[in-house]
Amino acid sequence: MTTINIFILITLFILVVAMILSFIRLIYSKTLWDKILMLNLISAKVVLFIALYAIYTDRLILLDIAISYGIIGFLTMTLLSKFIMAGGREK
Repeated sequence: MTTINIFILITLFILVVAMILSFIRLIYSKTLWDKILMLNLISAKVVLFIALYAIYTDRLILLDIAISYGIIGFLTMTLLSKFIMAGGREK
């Protein structure tokens, strides 16, 4: 196992721990905007995880999946924020 593979494994582990901590903060956050921020943060970490895993396993097709997931995550957060700013279901 090369040094770069060990570094990637350590980084993947740190990303998983960060995702778990972000999910815990998502559960215990009080405001709606904090929850949206945590969802966005988890989405970004998932994209990083997929990209690093693609490099680690040498399956570059996974990078396309990471890009697609990133675009979907960005559009979801944008539309959800716009929906909430417009008044949500209360209108």
